[in-house]
Amino acid sequence: MKFRKQLIGVVALMALMVSASASWAATFPERTIRLVVPFAAGGSTDLVARLMAGKMSSLLGQQVIVENVGGAGGNIGAAEVARAEPDGYTILMGTVATHALNPLILKTKPYDPEKDFAPISLLVVVPNVLVVNPQFPARDIKELIALLKQNPDKYVYGSSGNGTPLHLSGELFKAMTGVTMEHVPYKGSGPALTDLLGNQLPMMFDNLPSSSGHIKTGTLRALGVTTKERVASFPDVPAIAETVPGYETYSWNALFAPAGTPPEVVSTLQKAATDALKDPEVIERMGQFSATIVGSTPEELSDHVKAELAKWAPIVKSSGIQLD
Repeated sequence: MKFRKQLIGVVALMALMVSASASWAATFPERTIRLVVPFAAGGSTDLVARLMAGKMSSLLGQQVIVENVGGAGGNIGAAEVARAEPDGYTILMGTVATHALNPLILKTKPYDPEKDFAPISLLVVVPNVLVVNPQFPARDIKELIALLKQNPDKYVYGSSGNGTPLHLSGELFKAMTGVTMEHVPYKGSGPALTDLLGNQLPMMFDNLPSSSGHIKTGTLRALGVTTKERVASFPDVPAIAETVPGYETYSWNALFAPAGTPPEVVSTLQKAATDALKDPEVIERMGQFSATIVGSTPEELSDHVKAELAKWAPIVKSSGIQLD
């Protein structure tokens, strides 16, 4: 009898908790949402985040504020969101770095890319590009390879951080061409671009969105995009694969919440994100830097993360990159 009363009490408490959770989720959001960008301001992830935040704010009726938490190739910001309260008020602008490369490269893993996050939506797939300062002597990929082979270890290349897809883009380029150049990691594309524009850095692999304006004005020269084929917004920029057959890398941006976030809250955020991606201004801006709009379901993003981990695992292994 006593056990039966206890069981009834537990069931009643659980029902009350579910009811309270559903009621709370139905009123979401009631305050500002914090969108963590795990890189410094100025890079493509930051650009996509700020464009999305503005539109999602209007759709949700609450401000979505972008906060840059850079460092460790995106790990610091991603780990912070993984540990955040699972209430939908702290979300992450994740990338291939935070959810595929870093988990494969790091010896000590600050989070599990699948277990510690609730997927919301895959937003866009973004081309990468190899850009140089206009004063750099090589004017195309063929000349670059020749220059690097003639001057081994003389030149360096920058990226948005260790273990990022831009870092891997450089390492794959080295492996496939037989050239040598040292990697210089930054806390994001923004700081690296500043040094590149100031000719303190000779070249870097960047996401096309953050370099596109500089390419158009001529303050940077694009040697090649990292996708299999040329991109629509820069038809005169060759694909690196035209000179180095088989070469291909790319980046992507997706929204994640901490694991345990109520499904109703995830659904609200997913709808706001996908609706934002249908906005004509967003479509135009994304098209300007050849970002392919996706707008997936949470389940599709979960499958995408699994596929990316499987895809990059052998590439990371063959590169020999391992970070503490």
